Amino acid sequence: MGADRFSTSARLKAFGQEAQARVYRAAGLPRQGATGPVRRNKLTGRAALLGLVVCALVVALAYPMRSYVAQRSDIADQRRAAQQAKQKVEQLRREKARWQDPDYVRTQARLQLHYVMPGETGYSVAAGPSPTPDPAADHGKGNQAAAVRPWYDNLWDSVDHADAAGAPPAAAR
Repeated sequence: MGADRFSTSARLKAFGQEAQARVYRAAGLPRQGATGPVRRNKLTGRAALLGLVVCALVVALAYPMRSYVAQRSDIADQRRAAQQAKQKVEQLRREKARWQDPDYVRTQARLQLHYVMPGETGYSVAAGPSPTPDPAADHGKGNQAAAVRPWYDNLWDSVDHADAAGAPPAAAR
């Protein structure tokens, strides 16, 4: 006896149902006894689990990646600062080497400190009186005269100008 698991009637019934389904599909008609097209769920359990694992990995790796990027940025900043410090040290070494030269020291003493060598006569030119005593004329020159005067004279002149700007004209008094 064969090891048939299904009887002949059951096989014929299944064969008939498959043939009927093919006919209805070919004609584009809904199947008899069915309420609508059979829809399969597109989200399977495996896909949901894979999505959950991917989300967990993104969340787990977000903070370490942020820290890594911040540390790389800090390292780059520190390397830039070290390079600038090396350039500054090199510049100061060159300047120190210049100051070891007696001719350079003599030149700087003449220029910055107004020193004179023994036997030379030093002259100093004092600024004379301003050719325009009118304070309004000083404003038109771009404050060239203000740079020569002491600070307290400049302060007092600015107070006078502010007072003159707010006062009524002399004819109206």
